[in-house]
Amino acid sequence: MPRRPMRLSEDAEAALRSALQKLRTRLQVPAAFPPAVLAEAEAAVHAPSLPDEDATELPLFTIDPPGAKDLDQAMYLERRPGGGFRVYYAIADVAAFVPPGGALDTEAHKRVETLYFPDGKVPLHPPALSEGAASLLRDQNAPALLWQHDLDAHGEVVRSTVRRALVRSRAQLDYAAVQRAIDAGTAEEPLVLLREVGTLRQAVEVARGGISLDLPDQEVTFEDGQFRLTYRAQLPVDGWNEQISLMTGMAAAKIMLDSGAGVLRVQGTSAPDVVARVHAIAAFLGIDWPHHLSYADLVRSLRPETNQKHAAFLHEARAMLLKAEYTSFTDHHPPALTMHAAIAAPYAHATAPLRRLVDRYSGELAVAACAGQDPPAWVLAALPGLPADMKRSKGSQADGGSVDIMEAALLLHRKGEFFDAALVDTDAEKGHPERGQVQLADPPVVARVGADRDLSPLLGTTVRVRLDQADPAAEHDQVLFTLS
Repeated sequence: MPRRPMRLSEDAEAALRSALQKLRTRLQVPAAFPPAVLAEAEAAVHAPSLPDEDATELPLFTIDPPGAKDLDQAMYLERRPGGGFRVYYAIADVAAFVPPGGALDTEAHKRVETLYFPDGKVPLHPPALSEGAASLLRDQNAPALLWQHDLDAHGEVVRSTVRRALVRSRAQLDYAAVQRAIDAGTAEEPLVLLREVGTLRQAVEVARGGISLDLPDQEVTFEDGQFRLTYRAQLPVDGWNEQISLMTGMAAAKIMLDSGAGVLRVQGTSAPDVVARVHAIAAFLGIDWPHHLSYADLVRSLRPETNQKHAAFLHEARAMLLKAEYTSFTDHHPPALTMHAAIAAPYAHATAPLRRLVDRYSGELAVAACAGQDPPAWVLAALPGLPADMKRSKGSQADGGSVDIMEAALLLHRKGEFFDAALVDTDAEKGHPERGQVQLADPPVVARVGADRDLSPLLGTTVRVRLDQADPAAEHDQVLFTLS
């Protein structure tokens, strides 16, 4: 997949900026924090609730995109005496700055999560906290929820606990630089251990039947005064880092289930007719799927970055994975569904409280349970309403809408031109086999396509399409192609 960034002409950039503003208006994105919220945040900066324990001697480090300031997580890895590993994973302690029931708390429940747009973000908390005092910035003392995961030599978790502590990150790293250092053999021991532990945890994921869909992402960035659209494939370090977060989310879920109160991220399994359809798609595309091979194992065997039929199958097979939802419980009455099907274990969002509301609550519940204490009353009071709060999230709409607008801006003056593209999806399961989705290599666009015939026989092949519409201001289908 090409990695060359695509840039915009001046008029296309103007259309893009206008369309992004319309998207924010349509999503009813808040423009600014109310004065009372800013005042409470400023007061919290100077008077946070600090923990008793000092763990600033831990040489923690962060791995985030270059220039990031809202740093939720920092880690340190070491070998355990006698074998195995110990992973310290510090999570920003937002509750140390946000009084329950106050202006900050009320505003966070309205916003639910940080929204990211190419030309700026709309944060969950004021920047004085999210990019300042509460962030795990390099060389800054900050309160944190400090997880400690003890693993055996095979990467299996032996014990997980979490407590409050003051921490201090020593290095702010980015994914590409970490990958280069590991590949060159110049990485320090904790980064080498990240690869070792991450690889072991990926093997553990395989053993329990977990699934990771590693399709290249479309990424819109604003760098050096230019908007750019690229395909970004995951680096190995992305996967190793993700395994640390997943391990923590699974540990939080287990602790909450054992303690009798919590909020989980759950995902059910597909109905038999959906499973049968996905098997039929695999057969149609010539993908060998023996009966003894699980869906998770099949996914791991595919190479979507080099094989169009594999990419098409993964786009279509997403139907196997139902939409994940939040569910909460109290009084030792867990919900009927506690599993997350793709992760193949109970799971909770617990590692991004600066950017996502629910994580503050799961963190508080885990800390209380590990300390042998009852959950705070304000946490229990909020639990029943948290799933509904999180359902109001507009993050996926902001992300998807931004990419659609960027694609249209790139193609603004190319109506009527022809392109080669891979047909990666059809709407056959919705009763419209004449509609689908194509993926262009250059420019890096994924968009809707229509035809006057059934597209299903062309799934996973290269097709010739004509651009019929490229309108950044359109609310839907900003880019439309027709099969030529």
